Amino acid sequence: MKATDVLVHCLENEGVEYVFGIMGKETLDLMDSLSKSKQITYINVRHEQGAAFMADVYGRLSKKVGVCLATLGPGATNLLTGISSATLDHSPVVAITGQAGFERQHKESHQYLDIVKIFEPATKWSVQIKDSKTIPKMIRKGFREAQMEKPGAVLIELPENLAPEMTASQPLAVTPIPKSIPTTEAFEVARTLIEQSKKPVVIVGNGVIRQEAGKELTKFVEQLSSPVIHSFMAKGILPKDHPLNYFTFGFIKKDEVLPLIDESDLLIVIGFDTIEKPTKDWNKKKCTILHLNPLPAEIDEFYPVKGELIGDLNETMHALTQLELPSKQWVPSGNLKERIETAYQINKDLKEKQALSIENMLTVIETLSTEKTIVVSDVGAHKLAIARTYQPKQAGRLIISNGLASMGIALPGAIGAKLACPDAPVICITGDGGALMNISELETAKRLGLSIIVIVLNNLTLKLEDQMMEEKFFHSYGDSFGNPDFLKLAESFGVKGVRPSQLNEFDEILKDALAGDNGLTLIDIQMPNQ
Repeated sequence: MKATDVLVHCLENEGVEYVFGIMGKETLDLMDSLSKSKQITYINVRHEQGAAFMADVYGRLSKKVGVCLATLGPGATNLLTGISSATLDHSPVVAITGQAGFERQHKESHQYLDIVKIFEPATKWSVQIKDSKTIPKMIRKGFREAQMEKPGAVLIELPENLAPEMTASQPLAVTPIPKSIPTTEAFEVARTLIEQSKKPVVIVGNGVIRQEAGKELTKFVEQLSSPVIHSFMAKGILPKDHPLNYFTFGFIKKDEVLPLIDESDLLIVIGFDTIEKPTKDWNKKKCTILHLNPLPAEIDEFYPVKGELIGDLNETMHALTQLELPSKQWVPSGNLKERIETAYQINKDLKEKQALSIENMLTVIETLSTEKTIVVSDVGAHKLAIARTYQPKQAGRLIISNGLASMGIALPGAIGAKLACPDAPVICITGDGGALMNISELETAKRLGLSIIVIVLNNLTLKLEDQMMEEKFFHSYGDSFGNPDFLKLAESFGVKGVRPSQLNEFDEILKDALAGDNGLTLIDIQMPNQ
């Protein structure tokens, strides 16, 4: 077999279902090999950034590794934003790129860049295949690296001269990633810290979802009977109506949850990735930390760790509940939960003829959604509204990019979500700025016959930046733009476009779009620019 045939067999061996990408001269052999696969579907996208975002969200939701493909030079560099996003959001992704042959890598050469070096800061592992016989080892290691805690992106580069080489190599066996649990001594330290505390608070992060530890975490917090708060990416771990759920923290301003942290005497931080929010922004009083995570803590003055339970979170939480810890039931002062619900517009009672605001629309979406519904948020002012107001009915069904926080993720991410969970309704919420960054992927979704609801919040401005500049300088500059007619744009892609003017119209349109497999729908929301 030629080297690219072996590479594809290795991908099949890893359970790969989809490869998202754009081909080029240097990947023609790989495309030929992919064309022979009966297991892998190749998704030809419209921009490599979209391919990386699709692989990212597909990887998060499928619990597999998302795979994307590009050629050398500009094809590879176009992947970089999406690959960086996968690494900082801890999604398992493997990117495969072509490269110039060895014979021209030593000198200035057409489209040649050292992609491995460029990608090193953005990946867990970045490597060039230098011998076709090592392909099975490279692929196995790459997938293992992508999945091990903390998950992230890997780059594997195949030079053009190696692609057609004949080799007899075979895929390596796929073995489970080993699990570990903390030592007995670590559990004793944790027990002591909890027993000595009077007002502990549990902070849960995305690691709980990654390691599927939600059920064991719920058992633990109900045993503890103390308030629980979520990072943006961890929403849904506790149901909205759970009495211990104090919702979401991590906002730049108007973070109504911070008084809860300030009142606490022990923060039990479980699966939290500090990349979502620096510790100095939420633990200003330097409260004692009990750290539960697959990896050791990054300790600083605002993260004073007194105990660490390092290991698989599912196993760790199970063992923790066996310790028969005392209940620490307490209620924060000042009717805090009611204040949070009011400020974040949670459990809002909608009345007739209410404004078509993002919070009101989120209430409608939440009302109409099921446990399966997936909402993919782009980045912008609306992301903060979603993090505050929208309460998913199941953990992992709200996709928010909060590591790299890159605009443009929502539409391609929704495609990855629908392919990972074909039976789930998928709603993409994006601003007009983020929408037009990857709007070409509407064609990809249409070609694939996917049913996705795309909500475009149309206000002709980068609203979040506008707000921040007004606050800092009392004026804004450089944040406005013009837009196409989104209905005509949707029509040009063969996509149904609608523009509600009232909240009750939005409700009816969403009901219709969610009813069955109705194909792509783009909803253009004319938002006020104030």
